[in-house]
Amino acid sequence: MDKQNQIFSYVEPEENSGYLLWQVTMQWQLSMNRALGKMGLTLTQFSLMAGLYWLSRKEKTVTQQQLADYANTDKMMTSKVLMALEKKQIIKRIKDPVDSRAKQLKITSKGTQILKEAYHIVEQVDAVFFKNVIKDKATFDHLLMRLIK
Repeated sequence: MDKQNQIFSYVEPEENSGYLLWQVTMQWQLSMNRALGKMGLTLTQFSLMAGLYWLSRKEKTVTQQQLADYANTDKMMTSKVLMALEKKQIIKRIKDPVDSRAKQLKITSKGTQILKEAYHIVEQVDAVFFKNVIKDKATFDHLLMRLIK
């Protein structure tokens, strides 16, 4: 193909960092969803539960909006996932006494137990998935943090 009709600036998609990140992310999410699915959870549900856990350690009350901001998730999607977790009695959503539009979130004792079990699964999947970069973990994590900020 001549240069004039070429769409991309590279020959192979593997030369593009965004493509590689997308491929890695898709593989990791698929591995996580398969493993967590065995206990009736999705990776998104686990991530929001974990986010709620961490925020609850820092804040007296946590709202849906705070959790969405913390997790970098869409507000509407977060609300739908939290409704599903509430139906499973994993979390409680309580009307905020100060702001009638806001919902405060609490993880239930059942939710805490499920989060513990799910975390063991996540640890196992991560260990297998990241085994080829474990010797470079500090550098790998540092580079990921640079991308997040």
